[in-house]
Amino acid sequence: MEAMIACVDAQRERYGVESICAELPIAPSTYWRHKAQAADPTRRSRRAQEDALLAPEIARVWHEQEGVYGAEKVWRQLEREDLPAARCRVARLMTALGLSGAVRGRSPVVTTRPGPATDRALDLVARQFTATRPNQLWVADFTYVHTTDGVVYTALVIDVFARRIVGWKVAHSMRTDLVLDALDQAIHQRCDGQTGDLVHHSDRGSQYLSMRYTERLVEAGVDASVGRRGDAYDNALAESVIGLYKTEVIHRRPWWETLEAVEYATLRWVDWFNHRRLLGPIGFVPPAEYEARYYAQAAVA
Repeated sequence: MEAMIACVDAQRERYGVESICAELPIAPSTYWRHKAQAADPTRRSRRAQEDALLAPEIARVWHEQEGVYGAEKVWRQLEREDLPAARCRVARLMTALGLSGAVRGRSPVVTTRPGPATDRALDLVARQFTATRPNQLWVADFTYVHTTDGVVYTALVIDVFARRIVGWKVAHSMRTDLVLDALDQAIHQRCDGQTGDLVHHSDRGSQYLSMRYTERLVEAGVDASVGRRGDAYDNALAESVIGLYKTEVIHRRPWWETLEAVEYATLRWVDWFNHRRLLGPIGFVPPAEYEARYYAQAAVA
């Protein structure tokens, strides 16, 4: 419709509205009504007027949330901001605005190498990725990113209770230092060296089974847990967060140039993920907010 109106506007002085409309699938009355409503928005239907007010808010939320939200998350964020609207209306206006959420669609690639079978930790989780409090269960995994400067790797440590990312590291090498730095960040930021009753779960990658890594867990008083060989479901929650990271950060650019570019993008994403991203499994609130609610309720109790 807008394209046809623009076409009539461009040629009306030369050919006249009626002559142009005779060649286009638009009636002269429709054209004149559109122009009248454009001059006086109050002449538009109530629905059109509400759409005109809601569309900029939808676009704002979508851009503020890194351009990864689909209709469901945009709708829920609007509700959090006391801007109620039907979900179907949000979806319709997003389509009209050309906005869409990030979509997962690439198969995972194995990056970890199985470690030796001797003295391996047991699977203490058994695919039950639930926690009743923060610092009860952490899961860890890492992935790779192709750059023009070579392959780089990103390691994450996630607190299961609120799905909060508590440690991360980007490096050129996938050796033990990569995952160990992410673990150290989590321990220092969350526990100040005292972890209490905490389980750390990972896959059987050689990095997580290395002597340096296992010694660090023992030093911090953390119980180690590992899944079975070649079974992604045994570390499903970490795989899921890694999948979000790849979808919402890595796959949104055609290529990455340097480790520094990946590192900066990861820093921004982790901060956004922890403090603003709405997560369905915890009630469509950000991880930091979910944790804050827990501590507030614990203080009252």
